[in-house]
Amino acid sequence: MVMDTLQIRLGHGLVEIIDSLVEKGVYANRSDAIRDAVRRFVWKNEVGTIPNTGDSVKEVRKIREKLSKEKIDLDEINNL
Repeated sequence: MVMDTLQIRLGHGLVEIIDSLVEKGVYANRSDAIRDAVRRFVWKNEVGTIPNTGDSVKEVRKIREKLSKEKIDLDEINNL
């Protein structure tokens, strides 16, 4: 999968928390932790927009596939 590279600045406290999660083995590295946080943020904003067809696993897989292909407007996110 081709990914874009972003440069972000985080406060020292957030970096320490992320590093702690990496050290505990929750995430393989900082990038994985941040990607998961962004996915969760996007998912949270999608709650209520998912049709309930009875097969939630299939629905979540479709949404993940869709989100992985979409371009996200970071300016819009930063202005929230």
